[in-house]
Amino acid sequence: MNKRNLSDAANLSMLELFSAEAETQAAILTSGLLELERGHGAAQQLEILMRAAHSFKGAARIVSLQAAVRIAHAMEDCFVLAQQGMLALRQPEIDVLFRGVDLILQLSKCPEATIARWDSEHADEIRDFLNALLALTTAPAGSQPTTVSRPAIPGSPAGTVQPVNSLPATTGTWLPEAPSQAITTRVSPAPERVVRLTAENLNRLLGLASESLAESRWLRPFAASLQRLKRQHTELSEKVDNLCQGFKEDSSGHAEYQFKELSKKVAGCEQLLADRLQELEVFDRRSAHLSQQMYLEVLRTRMRPFSDGVSHFPRMVRDLARAEGKEVRLEIVGANTQVDRDILERLESPLAHLLRNAVDHGCETPEQRQRAGKSVEGTIRLEARHSAGMLLVTVTDDGAGVQLERVREAVLKRGLATPAVADRLTEGELLDHLLLPGFTLKKIVTETSGRGVGLDVVQHMVRSVRGTLRVSTQAGRGLRVQLQLPLTLSVLRALLVEVAGEPYAFPLTQITRALNVDRADIETLESRHHFHFGGQQIGLLVAHQVFGCSGPNPRGNKLPVVLLGDSNGQYGLVVDRFLGERELVVQALDPRLGKVKDISAAALMEDGSPVLIVDMDDLIRSIEKLVREGPLAQVQHNSLELIDRKRKRVLAVDDSLTVRELVRKLLASRGYVADVAVDGMDGWNAMRAGHYDLVITDVDMPRLGGIELAALIKKDPQFKSVPVMIVSYKDGEEDRLRGLEAGADYYITKGSFHDETLLQAVVDLIGDPDT
Repeated sequence: MNKRNLSDAANLSMLELFSAEAETQAAILTSGLLELERGHGAAQQLEILMRAAHSFKGAARIVSLQAAVRIAHAMEDCFVLAQQGMLALRQPEIDVLFRGVDLILQLSKCPEATIARWDSEHADEIRDFLNALLALTTAPAGSQPTTVSRPAIPGSPAGTVQPVNSLPATTGTWLPEAPSQAITTRVSPAPERVVRLTAENLNRLLGLASESLAESRWLRPFAASLQRLKRQHTELSEKVDNLCQGFKEDSSGHAEYQFKELSKKVAGCEQLLADRLQELEVFDRRSAHLSQQMYLEVLRTRMRPFSDGVSHFPRMVRDLARAEGKEVRLEIVGANTQVDRDILERLESPLAHLLRNAVDHGCETPEQRQRAGKSVEGTIRLEARHSAGMLLVTVTDDGAGVQLERVREAVLKRGLATPAVADRLTEGELLDHLLLPGFTLKKIVTETSGRGVGLDVVQHMVRSVRGTLRVSTQAGRGLRVQLQLPLTLSVLRALLVEVAGEPYAFPLTQITRALNVDRADIETLESRHHFHFGGQQIGLLVAHQVFGCSGPNPRGNKLPVVLLGDSNGQYGLVVDRFLGERELVVQALDPRLGKVKDISAAALMEDGSPVLIVDMDDLIRSIEKLVREGPLAQVQHNSLELIDRKRKRVLAVDDSLTVRELVRKLLASRGYVADVAVDGMDGWNAMRAGHYDLVITDVDMPRLGGIELAALIKKDPQFKSVPVMIVSYKDGEEDRLRGLEAGADYYITKGSFHDETLLQAVVDLIGDPDT
């Protein structure tokens, strides 16, 4: 590498460090301005603010970003004037200063490759900010500019404020400055040594530590096998002693001598085995402890304080509340709680939705709060803490809470329940409706809320990390939303079960319970089997059918069942047997496999054999599809067997949602099992993934048209016998011939066919659904 390349690499490294510095100082400035706005510790906050601006200015000067230097210098002057009592920082001044913080935040998020162009690209915005700040800090019109002296920081020269429009757009300065000098900063007594480590390297290191932890568990079953060997050896020794006793009557004594020697050797081997076994047990404990400690230490390197991901929320809440004419304060509790880096990144969007909802839906206006006997300022509490090996993140507001009757009315209005069912819904069941996509209690859609997507986003994130979500409310006291999340995504506590001789792992946080169901307790209703548990009737399915495995062969009078689902619907999944709980190191599947149905990841057992980790959301969708379409595996009193009757399956391919649903419902009403695809490519993928007796397709579709799809089907030896019906708006003779030439067995125009026409064509091609 030549000298220029070395210099470029060094500059890139400094710019990257500067970006991190800018983000840090912006967070300090935001926090300080918010505290100043609330009237808390003005003198102390001004000192913190001035030093943050000064530190940012020094960092910007090092990387030669003159515009950033001017921003920081102007803000520093304002804080110095405020310290000297020459400038009062009230609401208008703080609003302008926040504009400077926003510029610093933009700079911190600027990609490294373009950070050098930041000065020129933001010249106008910077000039407007400096002019606005100048209007606050200069004397009234006609007087001399204010002279600012700064004794607070050694090496920082004094200067005179100059009008910004008299300076060059990109190279001017807020104050005439002397050359850069050494800056004295406060140094902590024992500063931590910091090294830079890429996330990829850290992930690999954590993976090795996790595998080491898993490997250490191999010794325990090995030690158990040696224990069995020791018992067998003891039995052998006893038998040799008995044989020796039987030969005592031998007059020659030769046999007795030989057996005594043999007994001595057996005793020696027994002692040797006992010593080695003891050493192995000590090694097992030390190895497991060492692996656990190494894993925890590496895991700590992935942990970040909760404050790192939420420091910008107080400003967001403040600005949103002001825009809505409210006074709201955000309290962050547990800022130092350690959170996995990946989970902290995923939390940002859900927490933003929850906080916006708390400001918009929860907290009242000052007038409403006064009438309710509350303080004028509303409070939102964001808390993070560890509990029982989980991370609990809670968002609580002291607003009016959720009116349950309004939720009940919204449920009825949207047709989500009948009046009789809605009247019986409990508080928990009503609040669960708030998590549904598109469900909202607001009548007007605003930029902040009203579309019913906020809590749906939160629930989706929680489920994606195998967590749970709880919502509770108190009338007039506020709403509480609690997220229960795993401490890390790299290790999973799971229930292991066996299905068709293969192990499967069910995340413990996403199953309701594991239990044994007596066959005598299984009831039949409408050809489907159920059992009663917890006052509910739980539908029973067989895991072999869900996972597409060979037929089950259960033994005994009790069936091992995993209880899945939530308050919206629960299912019992019959497995072959329980293998116990395990702590598994999660391993991502090869991306070339794509999305594997019902599976999210994999792990290794103690003996090195693989185990598949179940994707619970995907599994429940598969179960619901089986329940809807059948046929289901039947649970008999003495065996498990599949229904012999199989309905014929039809694939409907159309890019129109209306047409797809029309065809699907029409086929389902006649008894066929109908699947849908959104275009030809989706249909071709469905053909290769499943078995279909007939394909009904449109012609003009994105990615792959119906004519091309028909040609692909007819050219494939596996699918060429599957009939293809084309249903199209094109009714020309040449269009019909083109479809038939591609291999289609039937051609119907959408403008002329009726329900019976389509159904009769289906019967002509594949017969009745059950034949």
